[in-house]
Amino acid sequence: MSLIVVGSMAFDAIETPFGKSDKIVGGAATYIAWSASNFTRPIDLISVVGGDFPQKELGLLQARGAILEGIQIKSDKKSFFWRGKYHMDMNTRDTLETQLNVLGEFEPVVPDSYQNADILMLGNLSPAVQLSVIDQLATRPKLVVLDTMNFWMETAMTDLEKVLRKVDILLVNDSEARQLSAQYSLVRAAKEIMKMGPKYLVIKKGEHGALLFSSNQVFFAPALPIDEVFDPTGAGDTFAGGFIGYLDSTKDFSFEGLKSGIVIGSAMASFCVEKFGTTRLRELSREDIDNRIKQFVELVNFDISLV
Repeated sequence: MSLIVVGSMAFDAIETPFGKSDKIVGGAATYIAWSASNFTRPIDLISVVGGDFPQKELGLLQARGAILEGIQIKSDKKSFFWRGKYHMDMNTRDTLETQLNVLGEFEPVVPDSYQNADILMLGNLSPAVQLSVIDQLATRPKLVVLDTMNFWMETAMTDLEKVLRKVDILLVNDSEARQLSAQYSLVRAAKEIMKMGPKYLVIKKGEHGALLFSSNQVFFAPALPIDEVFDPTGAGDTFAGGFIGYLDSTKDFSFEGLKSGIVIGSAMASFCVEKFGTTRLRELSREDIDNRIKQFVELVNFDISLV
């Protein structure tokens, strides 16, 4: 098993209609690692933090199988910080404060020990940083997965197009898919996006599930109805972690294998939203995860008699 995860490790301060948090640990790489570690280990992390990032948090990730050699610690600087407020629908939010800090000058370095990975997960960072990691790998991984967002489509489209030509799977939400493709229909959007390079496209629709597209196949996985949604921050990254962690454990990168990965990712994301930050992910047992996956199977399993 060999998985590289590239992404932010940061602090968040979150307010939702159901509560608020003080400054808590977040960041794409953090959520991805906590989620993926339920299915595969080790996880080779590439990120940057300031001297304010708790050593305890790094230790906890290490205990979960994370390799920290690729994490740069800038002891005299501060970690990335984001503060936001969610609206009642929990799908829209306002960014109240962003401090790039060390992330604004991040130049990733891929350790020699990370070479020959099976999967590369490029979390949501600038396309230039993502390209740098790809270019430092002597052997192309069997699967390259990319997450991006509308900000990079608006400010760094040339670099983003270069990255898209080098990846196998793109993860975006429905509004990002429409923006990237200039198509309202998600089916048409998928066709346009796959012309840019990816073999597969995953479109995350939050509480409405997720779609998986290939050149000639489509799969839909629903989202599990949750009694209480406290914090959707990190749900997309948790989805990505479950998705790639499962794929790394099976090494089945076929469409059928990806379908199972989508269900696993959706199950993990359903846990994430139940508490603030990574709190719920830290509590999970294998039994919890297996039971949640069974709920997903039962959600869409039915018999029908056609007359």
